[in-house]
Amino acid sequence: MVLKAPFTGYLLPITEVPDPVFSQKMVGDGISIDPVTNCLLAPCSGEVSQLHSANHAVTIATPDGIEVMIHIGLETVMLKGEGFKPLVKKGDKVNMGDALIEFDMDIVASKAASLLTQIVITNSDQVAKFQYAEGPVEASRDTVLTLHLGEYTESTTEASSEIVTTESFAIPNPSGLHARPAAVLSSLAKKYKSAVHLHKGDQQANAKSVVAIMGLDVGHNEEVYLSASGEDAEAALAEVKNAMLDGLGEKGAEPVKKKRVPHGVKPHPETSDDPNLLCGVSASPGLAHGFIVQKKQQQFDVPETGEAPAIERQMLQTAIEHSKQQLLALQHKMAADGDAENAKIFEAHCELLDDPDLLDIANDAIDQNKSAAFAWQDAVNTHVKVLSSLSNDLMAQRANDLRDVGRRVLGCLLGEEESHMELPENAILVAEDLTPSDTANLDRSKVIGLCTVLGGTSSHAAIIARSLDVPYVAGLNEHLLEVANNTPAILDGGKGELRLNPDQATIDDAIARKKAIAKKRQADLAAANNPAVTVDGHRIEVAANIGNEQEAVEAVKMGGEGVGLLRSEFLYLDRTTEPSEEDQLAIYSNIANTLGKNRPLIIRTLDVGGDKPLPYLRLPDEENPFLGQRGIRIGLAYPDILRTQIRAILKAANGCKMRIMFPMIANLDELRQAKAIIREEQEKLNVGSIEIGIMVEVPVTAVMAEQFAREVDFFSIGTNDLTQYTLAMDRGHPELAAKIDSLHPGILRLIKQTVEGAHQHGKWVGVCGAVASDPQAVPLLVGLGVDELSVSVPCIPEIKAQIRELKLANCQQLAEKALNLESAAEVRKINLEK
Repeated sequence: MVLKAPFTGYLLPITEVPDPVFSQKMVGDGISIDPVTNCLLAPCSGEVSQLHSANHAVTIATPDGIEVMIHIGLETVMLKGEGFKPLVKKGDKVNMGDALIEFDMDIVASKAASLLTQIVITNSDQVAKFQYAEGPVEASRDTVLTLHLGEYTESTTEASSEIVTTESFAIPNPSGLHARPAAVLSSLAKKYKSAVHLHKGDQQANAKSVVAIMGLDVGHNEEVYLSASGEDAEAALAEVKNAMLDGLGEKGAEPVKKKRVPHGVKPHPETSDDPNLLCGVSASPGLAHGFIVQKKQQQFDVPETGEAPAIERQMLQTAIEHSKQQLLALQHKMAADGDAENAKIFEAHCELLDDPDLLDIANDAIDQNKSAAFAWQDAVNTHVKVLSSLSNDLMAQRANDLRDVGRRVLGCLLGEEESHMELPENAILVAEDLTPSDTANLDRSKVIGLCTVLGGTSSHAAIIARSLDVPYVAGLNEHLLEVANNTPAILDGGKGELRLNPDQATIDDAIARKKAIAKKRQADLAAANNPAVTVDGHRIEVAANIGNEQEAVEAVKMGGEGVGLLRSEFLYLDRTTEPSEEDQLAIYSNIANTLGKNRPLIIRTLDVGGDKPLPYLRLPDEENPFLGQRGIRIGLAYPDILRTQIRAILKAANGCKMRIMFPMIANLDELRQAKAIIREEQEKLNVGSIEIGIMVEVPVTAVMAEQFAREVDFFSIGTNDLTQYTLAMDRGHPELAAKIDSLHPGILRLIKQTVEGAHQHGKWVGVCGAVASDPQAVPLLVGLGVDELSVSVPCIPEIKAQIRELKLANCQQLAEKALNLESAAEVRKINLEK
């Protein structure tokens, strides 16, 4: 049997492929080709027996019973179909030379580990001898493999053998059982004489067949179980199951946790002695006094069977397009109301509707005579289940976004527009969860507060609630859903509490507090442009942390004296290509113009890696990415990206108080390399010098502040990272988050060391971490000698007003006392004597 070249390219022995799954022939024997054309052609005639959902691999079953798998690139499953266009589907008959898959070489080459494509015979035991071609080949003309077929007898087990099974368990592999883990699983199963099968629902596959395993399309966190029959069945199941629970050797696979507390949402409290007090987490601050209104989820009656598949497909496409128009209308509404940044949430919702995996699952169900509504609902539920289980909380929150768009399309398919509630005045809306659409469509004249059982501080609903200044408490006990409508209540968004049936004294106190808070806020805002000078004449600069152009506008309105931290990542995230120099120049210039010539703008260079990956910059998997390639290390590893950003900053700095700040600097050599790049680009552009600073985010930088101060113009302390690295606690860990407090005496000592080292050389120090916006921390930071506080935009008036009431001498005494305490809790208990 002869296999022809599926691409024009250059052949490589499969043993030289830089992936042990292929090089060790765990999938099967075959050959590799480095392609120069972008359309995969059939190397032989047969039937398409398997097309992976990521569209990067296809298997052809020949009339002789040979299974030929063609796997485009290495680690291309991670692209989830991006850049691939299948031209066939499972069950299609193909002839040698027929087009199977087209792919975008630029996208795949930039995001995958390699373009090397493997032609593998997955049932190699049916081949008596392989003959491999060498060198350059032309698609469909040159032979790549000649197979001498031998007799094959499938191993059998005695009919009377008892079948043993495992309990069901979840798959920990991030991309499910794609080629690599499937090959490892198959290799393990083949060690045993017993027949071993993998089960997913009512489907099963021979665990000794890579193609059969991949054909089950088992995704991350999906439940499976194993069965086996034969003399060594129990031993086979024990080894195979343990290997699967460990991820079959794949990096990034983590055991699936049965129970997980999302970050920002504490576990529901036990029933307290006071049944009228429900405690959750603050998702949006504020105080509201009103009446409970339960918002029940609209239920749909979804028919399972439909009309002809072509009709149902068209119905689904029409509903999706109609839903997109609704989302665009919502986006424009929010933008017109002055919230252009959060309006982009609905732009992201439109992108969810274009997810190829979602459509593939729905279309597959339609092909099985399911209705479009049933197929769509099943596809959405499948994806929601996966997203909800992820340990990355932002991704888990996206499950709620998918539910939102899913219900929108479902309503369009069934002709049921979203029902609108008749709300009373002063409504405190209660729900199991709230979608972004729910929050964006609030009747602000009637809804004064929000409460949910699910959700958290990072959800899109919480973000929108904060932008609308609506109090919101999430993570409340499920008893919340049993509270009767019209029950009087007081919602304290800042404390994360809901008090039911308050007495008159409590109501009066809440009303008085609300008036006092509003009065103070108005007074702070009225004086927002006044400088932050202590009672005894010590000036502190109060700047803003921003992440987009709109926040620069708001910072000026709020009295910000500049931008102490522009998180430039917003230019790089949520896009498929690197922003150009021109794109960056335009945005930096716009922000500088918004601030004016007298307000400084500090631009932190790209800070990704760890918890902030870039979709188009394929970084290697790391066991601990927070201690690996992130911050300036990424810039130095990919100097073209760093140089492009530096050129844009240098060009935009003309006539402005613009400064460059490097993130995650841990040693002088890194800093000097980065500074050298600035000097080189300055010479090329023939522009003047620019002030250079660094983030103090790791303990060693604080300890060596005096040495660093000789090399830079300023420091900005990133207390969030400095705290997690000093205390050796992941600030995203749900069980440790409460213990991570930047007012720990050890952190305060590092801040003091930084200030002393900087001031020794006449350099100034700012704090841009979250602690700068904490009123309890401000007196301590002032007392430690910090020169600038860069805070979240809404906090600017409050922090400036607080500083104007302080005395430097008292702050210094307080700081000295705090340095000698034993815990952050003790620090927070001490009071400042004004």
